[in-house]
Amino acid sequence: MNALALLLLILGALSSAPPPPRVKTGADILIERRLSLLKGKRVGLITNRTGRLASGEMLLDALVRQGISVTALFGPEHGIRGTSGAGEAVADSVDPATGIPVFSLYGKVRKPTPAMIGRVDVLVYDIQDVGARFYTFLSTMGLCMEAAAERGLPFIVLDRPDPLGGDMVDGPVLPDSLRSFVGSFPIPVVYGLTPGELAAMANGEGWLSRGERAELTVVQMEGWTRQMRWDETGLDWVPPSPNIRRPETQWIYPSTCYLEATNISEGRGTGDPFFAIGAPFVPAGKLSRLLRAGGIRGITIEDTVFTPHESKYMGLSCNGVHLGIVPGDSLRPVRAGVEILSALVRCCGDSIAINRRGLARLLGDPGALDLIRQGKTAGEIASRWEAGVRLFRERAARYMMYPER
Repeated sequence: MNALALLLLILGALSSAPPPPRVKTGADILIERRLSLLKGKRVGLITNRTGRLASGEMLLDALVRQGISVTALFGPEHGIRGTSGAGEAVADSVDPATGIPVFSLYGKVRKPTPAMIGRVDVLVYDIQDVGARFYTFLSTMGLCMEAAAERGLPFIVLDRPDPLGGDMVDGPVLPDSLRSFVGSFPIPVVYGLTPGELAAMANGEGWLSRGERAELTVVQMEGWTRQMRWDETGLDWVPPSPNIRRPETQWIYPSTCYLEATNISEGRGTGDPFFAIGAPFVPAGKLSRLLRAGGIRGITIEDTVFTPHESKYMGLSCNGVHLGIVPGDSLRPVRAGVEILSALVRCCGDSIAINRRGLARLLGDPGALDLIRQGKTAGEIASRWEAGVRLFRERAARYMMYPER
């Protein structure tokens, strides 16, 4: 091969290579130039399958390769590899590649015990979130911060994007009376903060148990701005859980997750969880007519019939709708969720069963179900949240680490 042909070959390869991500995550920054935070220390790593570098390499593998002493791994819901189902208990294990013990934080134990972190000098958190309050990774982060504070251990968050952007805030601020593992902080359903910003806010506002404050370090991202959506980051999408399979799911998840508190299928066991909703008793075509008549914004609606292969109504034919996301800023996902619940109540009457406490914990508004049954509009119900959202925005601004676009 002559020199010209070789040059053309190289140029062709370079031109076909994907562009580098616009955003560098905290994990990449750590490996590039912040490893001094960990050198000479025994590291406990809280992570899952999303804890990867831009190269695709797992952060765990990169740390071991760099000679960092990782002595314990901690797995959230769905486990270190992200394969366990929603609500499925995860057992302790040993990482087969490294021999490092893996402690489950989604079983009988949800907060690291003194025995688990007895041989750890620093705890590191690296998990991609989805931007919704009831995703349990937030509770795991808070409990790990508490454990670190109680033992005087540094706690490091390797920051990652809020995939919905840092300017989207929607839904009720969770009252203390409804705090649970699916909502442990007094924040709206969609809160517009990165994991690092939220950790800083939890620390600064005294939200941890007994007002504990962790020795917190946030390794910030580079290149991320508050209006940036996931598809603008250039980062590869790694599903953080089995049913959040594609980036678009994060937009519909805060609209349809409430169906987990009902006898309506939220599409688990189908090819498009959270986008397909229905049940055998839903009258064909009626739900779509009600949703369209309600003027729901930012979502497309199509009639569908689906048969789940697991979860609710496994093997049974379900009538319902398939939802889609309209690009743009018109979608307010939590308000859309209330519109969907309202349409289902009007559509199905006494056939729909709703767990009042379960819905209240997810939505964060204990009176919303009564208002839906009284026929109040989604706008009227959402107006109850506005003052709380404004106050949250003001307080959250103190902890924001990234610029506007």
